[in-house]
Amino acid sequence: MGISAADVKELRAKTSAGILDCKKALKETDGDMEEAVKYLREKGISEAEEKSERTAAEGLVHSYIHMNGTIGVLVEVNCETDFVAKNDAFKELVNNIAMHIAAANPKYLSREDVPEDVIEQEKEMLEKQALNEDKPEHIVEQIVEGRLEKFFNQNCLLEQEYIRNDDKTVQELLTEKIAELGENINIRRFTRYELGEGIEVEEEDFAEEVKSEVGE
Repeated sequence: MGISAADVKELRAKTSAGILDCKKALKETDGDMEEAVKYLREKGISEAEEKSERTAAEGLVHSYIHMNGTIGVLVEVNCETDFVAKNDAFKELVNNIAMHIAAANPKYLSREDVPEDVIEQEKEMLEKQALNEDKPEHIVEQIVEGRLEKFFNQNCLLEQEYIRNDDKTVQELLTEKIAELGENINIRRFTRYELGEGIEVEEEDFAEEVKSEVGE
């Protein structure tokens, strides 16, 4: 069947893939738009996996300050060449990742970065929680594993749902950009600051303070 320019344009808008890749995807799927999107996504994942072994030492260290000045983020995102590091699409990606970190407050980059003692403490807490809920003992381990997965999803940046599109994770966002820009891209490290974090603030009883001032 013939592939129209309108179909190619629509597929490009959905996937950011190149014209030739879009034409091939539509031909391979007999013009089925949903299948073509799936085809390109799988192709992108495959290509991203191949590129993931390549050294990425260029990129950007980017800062993001939330507009009210209470949250700040520093993040380093790497790519392979200075050419891509200067690309507007890459810069936008880095800024979006920094904004995501500010909003979602991940504690770790990936599950491999979570200390073993933290995982063990979380397992113990989840096990006690399941037993306190009177869950049958023979399924407690299964419940703990499921809830531990949720812990990773909530606390590990790469596994978090992307704040601007919760149909994908941050890792899936990176995979899409690897396919689009043609280079290995990875988040190397990040730091998030929140105003007053970790400072114990003494709560004052203002009613009592006023009374003392007026001599009551």
